[in-house]
Amino acid sequence: MTSSGPSVDQLWELMVARGRVSFGMRVRRLRSKAWQIGQCGVAAGVAWFLAKDVLGHPTPFFAPIAAVVSLGLTYGQRWQRVVEMTIGVAIGVLVGDLLVHVIGSGAWQMALVVMLAMSSAMLLDAGRLLTTQAAVQSIVITALVPAGQQALLRWTDALIGGAVALVGATVVPRAALRRPREQAAYVVDRVAALLRGSAVAIREGELDPALALLRDARATDVLVTELREAAGEGLSAVRASPFRSRHRSSVRQMADYVEPLDLALRNTRVLVRRVAVMVYRRASIPRAYALLCDDLAGVVDEMAAELRADRTPKAVQPRLLALAQATSEVERTRDLSSEVVLAQLRSIVADLLRLTGMGPLESTDAIPPLRSE
Repeated sequence: MTSSGPSVDQLWELMVARGRVSFGMRVRRLRSKAWQIGQCGVAAGVAWFLAKDVLGHPTPFFAPIAAVVSLGLTYGQRWQRVVEMTIGVAIGVLVGDLLVHVIGSGAWQMALVVMLAMSSAMLLDAGRLLTTQAAVQSIVITALVPAGQQALLRWTDALIGGAVALVGATVVPRAALRRPREQAAYVVDRVAALLRGSAVAIREGELDPALALLRDARATDVLVTELREAAGEGLSAVRASPFRSRHRSSVRQMADYVEPLDLALRNTRVLVRRVAVMVYRRASIPRAYALLCDDLAGVVDEMAAELRADRTPKAVQPRLLALAQATSEVERTRDLSSEVVLAQLRSIVADLLRLTGMGPLESTDAIPPLRSE
């Protein structure tokens, strides 16, 4: 009895393809977060220096803790988060310090301190993160009983760390503003690669390369998620820093590209899947469709180059319109699968036209009707 499911080798190859893309995404994510990681490290060092070397606190470990916890690794609502986290840390430390100084440390004191810290945060209309942070800091304070003369130094350490984080939050590198554009260009590159692979599969009709291309296509679903996150961080970065406000329109434009790029990549995956199915069934696909795939891939390469040069890819609009016209005049067949391939090519062109400045309806109207058979 034969199984209709994928073989072990096919599953392994799919896992390898997904792993390759996943590892590449992790490396790019690490690179994109390098500035925030360095920023947290510098903020921790500065907070420690101010509290210990400038103010003379013996062991100001709450200063770097407050700085790192408040800054975090994202730009999303950074100023608001820094203020909230600083307040949360300070409340927890202050409540813990005061009560431990008065009633000592123990199990019931721990319970009381946690409840009071969380209640204080709630009375200040804190969110869940701030309230939890207040509780965590109060636990640490209650567990680590200081010498009598150091009772309230930890509270000032927390404020120092928060102040350092607040200053650090205003410093936003250009990398955070470049990342959305670079990620958009990478998505466009993948669309071009899948289109070229489809052209090869149509011409040569070889099953193994077509299935490998399909596996690569299925592994690209995380790319748009990364693009959406990059665009969100870029917008948050320009909001967080008064020094980067002039970049707001450019980053906003990248955020507007997320939807059409998502649609273009989805339609490309459908195209690849249909081509792979037709190769598997040894169905005939018009050679003209391979030429269209190659031509469209060339235009997409130009779009990626424009994006990397920090330009709107409006210059490629005439070539896209010419390709749209070519799809309406190309050879037709009565085979449904071939018609699906052609329909997907036309949909991809419409999606890409939106990157050149056209609206959703305008880009759809720019695709001429198919000629009658």
